[in-house]
Amino acid sequence: MSTEDINLIAEYLSDPELKDLSSTPSVDCIVICASAILYQAEYLFELLQERPSVSQCVVLCGGVGHSTEFMYDAVAQHPRFSPIAKDIHGLPEARVLERILDTFFDRSAIADGGCRILIEDQSTNCGRNASLSRKVLDEAGFQALHTCVVIQDPTMMRRTKASFHKAYEDQPSSPSFISCPVFIPQMQTSRDGELEYQNLPRGRNLWPPDRFLELILGEIPRLRDDGNGYGPRGKGFIPHVELPNQVEEAWFRLSHGFNASR
Repeated sequence: MSTEDINLIAEYLSDPELKDLSSTPSVDCIVICASAILYQAEYLFELLQERPSVSQCVVLCGGVGHSTEFMYDAVAQHPRFSPIAKDIHGLPEARVLERILDTFFDRSAIADGGCRILIEDQSTNCGRNASLSRKVLDEAGFQALHTCVVIQDPTMMRRTKASFHKAYEDQPSSPSFISCPVFIPQMQTSRDGELEYQNLPRGRNLWPPDRFLELILGEIPRLRDDGNGYGPRGKGFIPHVELPNQVEEAWFRLSHGFNASR
C-alpha cells in the first residue's frame, strides 16, 4: 500500500481550512464534535484559557453512539486525563469533554473572558451533530451566526462540515463554516516495513493503523453523490461534495491493496 495514497486521502478528508486557531480573528462560534482523538479538545481548551475572546461560544457536541467506548478507552490511556476514567463511563461524549474541561482546565476563566460553553449531548452521527448543535445555538440566542469553526476527528472533517451546511440550508444567508481538524494524520513506512504515523501530536496515541485505514476508506463512499452515498442523489444527508479524481484514484488503489492484504 502506498503511503502517498493514504496521505492524499487523509489530507482531503481533514479539509484543513484552518490549522491554527491561536492567531485567527475571533469567530461567533466553535463547535467541537467529541471523538477518541482527545488532542483536539486539549488543544482547544488550552487555547480558550489563554484567549477566551477567540469565540463568543463553544458547543461541546456528542451523545452516546457506536464509537463512545473508544472515547472512554482514550481517556483511560491518556497521560493527563486518566484519573477521571472511572467516572465517565455511561456519560454522553459531550459530557466527557465537559468533565475534562471542568477537571483539568479553568472553565470559569473562559466564561469570565466572554465565551459561553454550550452542551449538545444527544447526537449520534454527523447529521445530528449539526442539526442538534443548531438547535442548542438557536435556543441560546445564537441565531444569526456569521462565522463558525468546526472541529472534528480528521477522518470525518469534510463530511461534518457538509452536514453543518445541510443543517443551515434553509437560511437565506448561511453561516461561513470553517473546518479545523487541528492536525492532519500522515503515515510513513517504518524501517521494518510497517505503517506508522509521522510526527504524532505531543506523543499522543492515534488510531491503530488498520483502524485508521478502515476509517478513511469507508469515508470516501459516504461522500459520493451517487445512489449509495450521502449526497443528494443518495441518502440526502449532505449537500453535493466534489470528489477530486486523484482522491478517487488513490481510494481505488488503496482499497484494493488493503483488501488484498487481509
